[in-house]
Order: sequence, then C-alpha cells, then structure tokens
Amino acid sequence: MTQRQKIEALVGLLLGMFVAFLSSTVVSIALPQIIKDLHGTTDQYTWVVTATLLASTATTPIWGKFSDLMSKKLLVQISLSVFTLGSILAGMSQSAGALIGFRALQGIGLGGLQALVIIVIASMFSPRERGRYQGPIAAVMSIATVGGPLLGGVITDTSWLGWRWTFYVCVPLAIIALVVIQRTLNVPTIRKANVSIDYLGATLIAGGVIVLLIWVTLAGKSFPWASGESYLLAALGVVLLVLAVLAEAKLLNPFLPGFLKVNDPIIPLHLFRDRTTTLATLASIAVGVALFGSAVFLGQYFQLGRGYSPTVSGLLTLPMVGGSLIFSTISGALITKFGRWKNFLIAGAALMTVGFALLSTVTGHTNMWLIALYLFVLGTGMGMVMQNLVLPVQNAVPAENLGVATSTVTFFRSLGGAAGVSVLGAVLSTHVADLTISGLTALGHSLVGSLGIQGAKEAVESCGTMLKAGIAGNLSPDCAAVQQTAFGDGVPTIFLIAAVMGALALVAILFIKEVQLKTLTPLEEQQRAAEAMAGLEPEESPEVVAAQGRGEPTS
Repeated sequence: MTQRQKIEALVGLLLGMFVAFLSSTVVSIALPQIIKDLHGTTDQYTWVVTATLLASTATTPIWGKFSDLMSKKLLVQISLSVFTLGSILAGMSQSAGALIGFRALQGIGLGGLQALVIIVIASMFSPRERGRYQGPIAAVMSIATVGGPLLGGVITDTSWLGWRWTFYVCVPLAIIALVVIQRTLNVPTIRKANVSIDYLGATLIAGGVIVLLIWVTLAGKSFPWASGESYLLAALGVVLLVLAVLAEAKLLNPFLPGFLKVNDPIIPLHLFRDRTTTLATLASIAVGVALFGSAVFLGQYFQLGRGYSPTVSGLLTLPMVGGSLIFSTISGALITKFGRWKNFLIAGAALMTVGFALLSTVTGHTNMWLIALYLFVLGTGMGMVMQNLVLPVQNAVPAENLGVATSTVTFFRSLGGAAGVSVLGAVLSTHVADLTISGLTALGHSLVGSLGIQGAKEAVESCGTMLKAGIAGNLSPDCAAVQQTAFGDGVPTIFLIAAVMGALALVAILFIKEVQLKTLTPLEEQQRAAEAMAGLEPEESPEVVAAQGRGEPTS
C-alpha cells in the first residue's frame, strides 16, 4: 500500500471505531426512556449495558487470534457487519429481554472492532510510525464520548425520531466504513504454518470470563457477596479459567479427542515469558479498572451528586477530553520522532494517578473550575498512556503474533474495565447508602424511626436505584436532597481507588525495559528475515530501497 492508500484505509478504520464508541455513548442517555417504553425493570436497565460489555470482552482475544490466521480485512468487515445487524435488531426490539440479546450481538461485533482496528493499523505502519496516528485515534474516541450523549439527547427528544434511532443512527456510518475499507484496505495476511482453530480454548476463555463478569455484576445487588450463589459463580468462573490455562498449555491434549486438541492456542502462554508483554498486560488491567470504572461514576457525580442534566454532564467532561486529545497527539508525534516511549508512559501514568488523587478530594460543593482543572490533569495522563501502552508489546513480538499480542493487551484492559465498573459500583452503592442513612438520621427522618436502620437502608438503596434509572419523580424532596448530597460526597471514594490502580500501573511501567521502536512494518520484517535466510544482503532489499527513497531510517 502507498502512503495515500494507507491514509485512506485509516479513515475507514477510524470511522468503524467511531461507530463502535458512538453506539455506547449515544444509547446511554436514552436508556431511561427505553426501559420505560419496553416496560423493563431496573435489573434489565443494568443488563442492557452489561450484555454488550460481556460479549465484547469475552470475544476480543478470539478476534485477535483469527487475525493471525486469516484475512484481517475480511474480519474487520465481518465484525462491522455483525455490529450493524445487532444495531438494526436492537432498534426493532419489542421487549427489554430481546433488546438485551441484540445488545449482546452488538458486543460480539464491538469486540472485533476494538481489537482489529488497532491490529490492522499496526500491520500498515511500523511501530515507530504508529505514534503519529495516536492523535486521530484519541480524537475519534473523544468526539464519540462527548458527542454521543448530545446526539442521543437530541434524537430521544425529537418526536419524529425517538429512542430507536439511537441504534439506527450508527447503521449509515457503518455502511460507509464498510465501503471505504473494501475499496482501500489491502493488508496481506501473515500466517503461521500448520495452523488450527482452538475451539476448546476459545470456549473456556469466553465462558470463564463471562461467568466471572456476571458474578461481579450481580453480587451485592441480586444476592449478597457472601452467599451460596456468589460462591458458586466465583468457583465456576475460576474452574473454567484454570481449565483454559491447562488447555492453552496443551496439558489436556492427552485426554482430548483429536478435534479438541489444542495445537495453536488462542492466547499463547509463551507470550508472557516476555517481561514487556507481562508488565504491559498488568498495567493494562490497572488502567482499565481506573479509567473505565471511574468514567461511569464521573457521570453519576455530575448528574446525581451535582444535579446537572445528562447533556450538561457530557459537556463538563470536555477538559478531560481536551487534555487527552492534545497530549495523545503531542506524545505520539514525539514518540515517532525519537523512537522512545517509556518516559511518555511514565509521565502519563503519573499524571493519571495525580488526577484521580485530586478528584478524590472533591465534595458535592467543590468549585466546578477546580474540578475542570483536575479533569484536565487526568485527561493529560490518559492521552499519554491509554493508546501508547500497546506499542511496547507490538514492538516486542514477531509479526505472526501481532494480532494475538495486541488483542491480549486489549482484552485484559477491557476485562479490568468491566470488573472495575462492577466492583467499584458495589463499593459506591454501599458507601452512598451509608451516607444516606447518616443524612436521614441527622434530619430525624421518620423513615429511620419506623423501619429501623436495616429497613431504612433498603429503602434508600431502592431510592438510589430509582435515581440512577431516571425515575425519581415520586421521591420526597428531603430524600432526594439527602441522596444528592450522598452521591456528591460518595463518588470521590471511587476516584481514590482509581488513584491506587493508577499507581500500580505506574509501577508496572517503570519495570518495562525500553527497546528502540522498529522502523519496519510486520510484512517488511518478515521479508527481511526471508532475505537473510536466502543469503541476500539487507541493502539489496527493495523495501529498504523504498524506505531510503522516502527518507526513512533503515537500521
């Protein structure tokens, strides 16, 4: 591909990524109206979001592995098509249960998009070049994050459109992305010899992840953490993942029939012998918990703790989005220029930790300009660490393992985010309930006297659930006021936990050994290796001659 063809293909890929991110944010603001129209429950409200998260997280490593076995272009088109089909069916849903199922189908396509777009970009550009394209990637994520709620609000409030168009609006964009990718993308497939599909590993990994995510999602809400249901789900998830590790290590092969034997694992365990991959994976888990987990509760702070509308809450995150966009662009350009990345990751993780620590000090009455400053610091750190964290891994692995290594890091980041949303949500729910009880007790509220502490606690937890679902119209004014104060003072606790996770990510990054970024694409790397085996001098390589003609370094 020429440089112009690469840029054209990049536009199509980023449009696909934009569609994927937009689908989550544009629907979120319409959820209260959707659940009301479909006569759903508050539990189904949660599952409309969780279904997509579960499906996308569980399928990410499978899509990544397939990208090392077959055409990346075809896989991107398949994932976009699955996502588009899921969007159309979700918009046509007549019940909350059907909507949850179609959202899971969307999640399968989303899992492919979030892994494959980064893998294809890594296939088109050398590790050294990739830095300069972090800015556009961050811009796409930022516009979708801020623009989604605004667009969703307009669509939902427009009588001749309605909430179903929050699903349909992504379809034309997805079709445009498919057309652009078909016309411009031409990435060769770098295959291993004698490959086979690891059905057993894929099933065990997906099953174990889904069971554990269901556990952390439901525990503390549908049943207590210390209960038989909780222990059963946790044990089942752990057993499935232990079996997955044994299968991926090929230790189960002697006991399996031929079609189930694992010859080419979904997640090759030998990847983790490399210190860079292991530490980057650990850092990704911590970053996922901190960023994805806290992002959900930032919206709750603005809406439930400060009383702003969803649209205004989206606008209030602009300092964070701006910091992320500016510094992802700057850090990416400098990484491309100097070929060094570690200092930027260290600075990003440190600023992210400081940003969360500052946010942990806010209350329900903190000056909004001060919060904007804290969010800018957080966004600066996010921009420097979020997308660049996968670069060291892509730089360390051979070309034939590029897809699985990239998707592994993405998978663990998503897994950390999914677990973070659930676990931090449980922490927040308990803390807010305690603060509400304290507030009602201080007011001498009759609720405490008539129901007792435990009964009052259950009542205000229900009160909080109603607030989250946007159906708080029948709350008494004093209950609503105490609840708002509880959220304003309670959410910052989540930011303190996120700061600890950011510090753990910083420690992991500090121990990663920095290696100069390569200047060859995966295909050029493989061709260079083939020429070396054939006894050709590197200077004779047409790729080197072409690189010299472009003025690029060839060492």
